[in-house]
Amino acid sequence: MEKFRVTFYPDNKAIEIEKDRTILSAAVSAGIYINSVCGGDGVCGRCRVRIRKGNAYIPADSILTPQERSENFCLACLATVQSDLEVEIPEQSRLDFTKSGEQVFTETEEVQAPPGEGLGKKFRHMPLARKVYLNLSKPDMEDNISDLERLYRHLDLEPYTGLSNIKQLGDLLRDAEWRVTATLADRDGITELMSIEAGDTTRRNYGVCFDIGTTTISGQLVDLNNSKVLGTKAAYNKQAAFGSDIISRIIHAQKQEGLPELHNIVVDAVNEIIRELVAQHHLDLNDLSVILFVGNTTMIHLLLEIDPSYIRKEPYVPTINFAPVIRASEIGIHIKPRGLLYCLPGVSSYVGADTTAGVLSTGLYRQKELGILIDIGTNGEIALGNDEFLVSAAASAGPAFEGSGVACGMRASSGAIQRVKIDPEKMNVAYETIGGAKPLGICGSGYIDALAEMLQCGIIDKSGKLKTADSRRARDGENGREFILVFKEQSGSGADIVITEADIENIKRAKAAIYSATSVLMRKVELTFKQIARIFIAGGFGTYLDIENAVKIGLLPDIERKKFSFVGNSALSGARQALVSGEALATAKDIARKMTYIELSTEQQYMDEYMAALFFPHTDLDKFPSVRFV
Repeated sequence: MEKFRVTFYPDNKAIEIEKDRTILSAAVSAGIYINSVCGGDGVCGRCRVRIRKGNAYIPADSILTPQERSENFCLACLATVQSDLEVEIPEQSRLDFTKSGEQVFTETEEVQAPPGEGLGKKFRHMPLARKVYLNLSKPDMEDNISDLERLYRHLDLEPYTGLSNIKQLGDLLRDAEWRVTATLADRDGITELMSIEAGDTTRRNYGVCFDIGTTTISGQLVDLNNSKVLGTKAAYNKQAAFGSDIISRIIHAQKQEGLPELHNIVVDAVNEIIRELVAQHHLDLNDLSVILFVGNTTMIHLLLEIDPSYIRKEPYVPTINFAPVIRASEIGIHIKPRGLLYCLPGVSSYVGADTTAGVLSTGLYRQKELGILIDIGTNGEIALGNDEFLVSAAASAGPAFEGSGVACGMRASSGAIQRVKIDPEKMNVAYETIGGAKPLGICGSGYIDALAEMLQCGIIDKSGKLKTADSRRARDGENGREFILVFKEQSGSGADIVITEADIENIKRAKAAIYSATSVLMRKVELTFKQIARIFIAGGFGTYLDIENAVKIGLLPDIERKKFSFVGNSALSGARQALVSGEALATAKDIARKMTYIELSTEQQYMDEYMAALFFPHTDLDKFPSVRFV
């Protein structure tokens, strides 16, 4: 097939690509990531690039304006390569995963309970891999059992081991003068002799755990001998180049080479984080015996390179919920050559191992009082229950809370507006940005603050329509009415930072999805919010969330504010617990088996509740007695 050279600027990176491949695909192959919220469907318009030189096929029905076409702009996801190309990627179209100031959430402190109330259980220290030092007796004419039997005799057990270990055993034992270290691991109820090393290496026994999120990949290096966390690192999930939501990625996985492409992206990110952690702490990859993953069901399928297509097809059945223990090397992850890979179990297609881990780490499953765990993200996951029962549901909130699908939205990175206050008299807007930088856009917590303030000041009505008469800040834009939060003279991009009525509609739908899912889950078990003792808000988004404003817009229920707790990355905390305790791993499996999943797409109650929640804060104001607007 004919190939052409595509060069990207300002990166000055080039790649040979087949004719008729999209510019977006060429960019990914070159290691350059272009914003494509819609996953390449040509509807979000975030992947605008400019062709400096060469020919590309540009569909006539794209959303480009006549002026953009005249300036040689095109959508990278639709334009296909027809000759050698030089392509310029504007700053606003770029997914820059290395920009300084990025706030990738890595908080993993244990959940703090009020005095006298225990939450996270302290499990017995039973790491998934342990090292045992053996000073073996030398064979003689009277004690002439085989080398392997001698090893087993000193271990006082007969574990499973591989042929590769046995082949090198004879020379190893004699060269080491019969003093060796055996690494043992639990593999689905069977003890495996993973490796045998010369001398005493028991002090060098480490593991890593990961939360593979739709937006962020977070990893921790843990000393398995004492459960101490040595380091935490995180990176943005570069699968976002193929869509900000899991459905877009499932669709991309059905394309030719789509599944291995998505798989390789996440494996490369995991290996990079591992390399950085190992180098930072002067370790060797051979010191890492085990790795454990959590994530939503789609992310686990993509990690293991398992076809996720049936997750989105009725009756929404995943290929796996309980993944078997495998060699990390089977999927290209670099730890000890025979190192083992574990995944915590999921519950259903849309409630995954990250929710199981969150329930584990918060102790929701063992409390007498009722509690709710809410993970607010693209796929909002909710778990409800106590020591008697657990039910769960998922709501497709969309990417608005993560800064996508909104005009001036951005991730929680340097320059993102995360706090907003509006003076109701003068309509002056005060804001706080991440890193104190000039504002470039608005992140999720900033949108919630802004909408709550706009409601309080009468700038928008309860349906989200702009009603202010302030001609300085309210105007007609390309996508309807919009409110100027930051004038271009003060912004870091040189353009006005606005909130449009379309943005408000997207946020309204997202908050309605989360609230109605939680509400319907309560009604399914015949409970009310007044009976809830604790609501845990999980994930990085919750860290910067203003609870009062979240209640004002109807995202969270109107209950006593002291009942809300931020629990950080509860998924990673749960993963760490399972890594250092087989007891915690067994408990996680019990949680997943015990948890009932409610499929909201077939619940008429959910659609009724969702429609009722498409107002600020709700059509039924009795549900929000503390909320009063002008």
